[in-house]
Formats: sequence, structure tokens, C-alpha cells
Amino acid sequence: MDNRELGLLVATLGLVAVAVGGLIAAGALSWAGRLPGDLRWTSGATRIYVPVTTMILLSLALSLVSYLVRRFLS
Repeated sequence: MDNRELGLLVATLGLVAVAVGGLIAAGALSWAGRLPGDLRWTSGATRIYVPVTTMILLSLALSLVSYLVRRFLS
């Protein structure tokens, strides 16, 4: 991968991060963290939160993006 392709990849990832941040700020991703399978325990002042389902979906999405980047930039 030469410097031009690397620069384009970094710029694209930056734009994607800005878009996701905008969606979060607008409330479009309010479902994230509230899916069935996301575990929450509350006891007094102690709260434990384990977003199992959200992390599985995020992992699948990032794996797909990684596959597509490798497929089309190689």
C-alpha cells in the first residue's frame, strides 16, 4: 500500500468516525447498548453493565468492513 492509498484510507476512516459521532449525537444510535442480551446489574450505588449483544454486532460489522477493505484495496 503506497502513501496515497494509506492517506485515503485514513481520511475515509476519519469521515466514518465523524458520521458515527453525528449519529450518536442525534440519537439515531440510541438502540446501541439497550439490546436484548446486554446485561445490567444494579445494587445500591453499584452498577455493572456488560453490552454482550452490542459488542457482537459491532464485531461483526467491523469484521465485514475489514474484509471489504482488504478485498478492494489489495
